[in-house]
Amino acid sequence: MKKIIEIGKDRLTIEDVVAVAKRQSSVKLSKDKEFVQKIDGGAAFLDKVLAEVGGVYGVTTGYGDSCTQVLSPEHYSDLPVHLTRYHGCGLGDFFDEETTRAIILVRLNTLAQGFSGVSYELLNRLTLLLEHDILPLIPEEGSVGASGDLTPLSYVAGTLIGEREVLYKGERRQAKDVLSGLGIPAYSFRPKEAIAIMNGTAVMNAIACMAYSRAEYLSDLACRITAMMVIGLKGNDYHFYKRLFEAKPHPGLMLAAEKIRIALAIDSKHGVVPEKIQDAYSLRCAPHVIGMFYDAAPLFRQMIEIEMNSANDNPLVDPETKSIFHGGHFYGGHICFAMDSLKNIIANTADLLDRQLAMIVDVKFNRGLPANLTGSGDKISYNHGFKAIQIAASAWTAEALHLTMPMSVFSRSTECHNQDKVSMGTIAARDCIRILELSEQVTVATLFAVTQALRIRLEQGDISKERMIGVQKTFDQTDKVSPKLVEDRIMDRELREGLKLMREKYWEL
Repeated sequence: MKKIIEIGKDRLTIEDVVAVAKRQSSVKLSKDKEFVQKIDGGAAFLDKVLAEVGGVYGVTTGYGDSCTQVLSPEHYSDLPVHLTRYHGCGLGDFFDEETTRAIILVRLNTLAQGFSGVSYELLNRLTLLLEHDILPLIPEEGSVGASGDLTPLSYVAGTLIGEREVLYKGERRQAKDVLSGLGIPAYSFRPKEAIAIMNGTAVMNAIACMAYSRAEYLSDLACRITAMMVIGLKGNDYHFYKRLFEAKPHPGLMLAAEKIRIALAIDSKHGVVPEKIQDAYSLRCAPHVIGMFYDAAPLFRQMIEIEMNSANDNPLVDPETKSIFHGGHFYGGHICFAMDSLKNIIANTADLLDRQLAMIVDVKFNRGLPANLTGSGDKISYNHGFKAIQIAASAWTAEALHLTMPMSVFSRSTECHNQDKVSMGTIAARDCIRILELSEQVTVATLFAVTQALRIRLEQGDISKERMIGVQKTFDQTDKVSPKLVEDRIMDRELREGLKLMREKYWEL
């Protein structure tokens, strides 16, 4: 049975966002009387301020540098519609379905904090998008990450008023037609509701949730692959002994070593005799590379989860203190830092795996395995095994590494120098996803290669079945996806299948 996440009651976690994105959980909007009153109370307070005082940014004025332009009351309802329209300039590919669901959920939850001056009905309309799986087609490019994700989120706001295209039941359709067919009238924005949707960090925040989840799994799988490499290369278990890491007790470093140690079944009596007193750094220092994720993960989680459980638009409306605060909570600096840092960690892990792959295919370093791991026996003269896969993995690694330049240092002054310092958090998050895609490719290629190496070792009697205890399940699962390579064959399909399975967390770790 699907978990139901109740907006207005539950605090969102990264896992909640990913589960909704993957349709593994559903969402409902709280009908608790106190919550409804809190939300509608903000909208009512804003109405009162407008009637008695006026002068609210983005409601009675133009946006950004245009805040000196003052509107007459009869145009208050025109302003939000114009905001959604003039920001309809996004380009690039559209976000995939999973990311789009995550974006809607994160924006819904931030507005539900009760500081945005929006109505309960607006929250209900956003909930209906998730309930009916009406997915705005949101272009990936066009956000500088402050004032939040204005351009991409305009496609969410525009969908509610029936002015954009959506993906519905696998078809690209006009939002107004889909809404009409479901009996949902086009929405009419109250004061500030369009800017409340658009002026925040929901896009970069949603992408960050997806990136964190994928990075966590990749790191776990990299530990398992490292253990398989140690076995395949007749390496040294003692590089991962617990006592060794008690001498340098970074928690993430210790956790990575523990994961590798468990996969090596070090406590088992399998009588391993190492061939060399020390292994190359790509084996010996693997916990030091992969462990960076585990050490940084608590900070990343803190930044991502605080952001998506906070109010991050401008201005904030606080009926409790009867205040309207003009600030800069739309600035995505925390998400940018998390994503810039995660980019570096994951690309380094890909580089580690690429070095392991290079070592296990090379007869100068692989300790008696055939060249390029070909299993062709006497036909080795014209079979080349994993040679091209190793070349491709190096290409993927290089592409990942070159994207690690931090985006935050590329802040650009924009919007008539009103937005003169911006976060670039959305680009950082998108770069992180691209690095993850490339690193997952390296991971799958390396996993297939080390599985081939272990097959050959077992066939040659170089390792015992007992030596495989800790990695046997991973070996068996991989064997079903990529069987033994004897004669050269085209492998792109099985690599693609491996990528699909990796993103579904097929390998049990």
